[in-house]
Amino acid sequence: MIKSFDELIEKVSSLPKRHLAVAAAHDLEVLEAVSQAVTFGLVSATLVGKKAEIEKIAKEHAINLADMQILDAEDNIQAAKKAVELVSSGQAHMLMKGIVDTANLLRAVLDKEIGLRTGNLICHVAVMEVPGLDRLIYMTDGGMNIAPTLEQKADILQSALTVARKFGVKQPKVVPIAAFEQVNPKMQATVDGQALHDMALTGEFGDAIVSGPLAFDGALVPEAAKHKGIKDPAAGYADVILVPFIEVGNVMYKSLVYFGNTKVAGIVVGAKKPIVLTSRSDTPEAKFRSIAVASYMAAE
Repeated sequence: MIKSFDELIEKVSSLPKRHLAVAAAHDLEVLEAVSQAVTFGLVSATLVGKKAEIEKIAKEHAINLADMQILDAEDNIQAAKKAVELVSSGQAHMLMKGIVDTANLLRAVLDKEIGLRTGNLICHVAVMEVPGLDRLIYMTDGGMNIAPTLEQKADILQSALTVARKFGVKQPKVVPIAAFEQVNPKMQATVDGQALHDMALTGEFGDAIVSGPLAFDGALVPEAAKHKGIKDPAAGYADVILVPFIEVGNVMYKSLVYFGNTKVAGIVVGAKKPIVLTSRSDTPEAKFRSIAVASYMAAE
């Protein structure tokens, strides 16, 4: 099982390189992250965007573009389409969001002619290395689906489990989080958490253990779970955190990053190929780690 980003990067650097297509690459932090990934041997890359701006940024900040192809695009929408086409045609193994708006990138991803749609729900999975934990955790969905239904949560969970299992997690422990552990008909997160638990008992999620609903402390802090008298197998040891709606995931992600010194990466799954999609405020290091995650997910 891969337990840290250092382990992940070492693993990916030993695998055959995957090719990355970057949509609207004329952005300093994106170029820094891609350059680092190329230097580490994690990927090869095609930069799609305003060529003159890409070259200007690279020159001003001493970024080496020698091993990267550049495809010119007159605007971000065209850049998104060209980058998606590279992936859908098999010329690239994964897609990365540059300075293009997420909505415009997703329009290209979902395009019936050139897109990457599969029929599955597209969702965001954050991979997190939290100080004090002996494993990576996988949080979903704090970046795509606003207020998913129970059916959508089940789809999101399946995608997150795909990531966790790829990283070697055996019998993933899943917690749909809520404000507390008791089911309250007025609090949909608790109702859905219990329903997902019941679905898991029927084998809906394979060998995954789904304990829910649980509060955040009961999911990740063994002492808190013990103090509360929670007997669920995943209590205190969750691998996958399923949030009830996007605001919870957004706050969890940013709180752990800014106040918990957590290392993060973010990808979109559910499309034909992995998509690197990070927050605008994420550092080049976070974007670099996200490329590493996507490259590993794209590995055969």
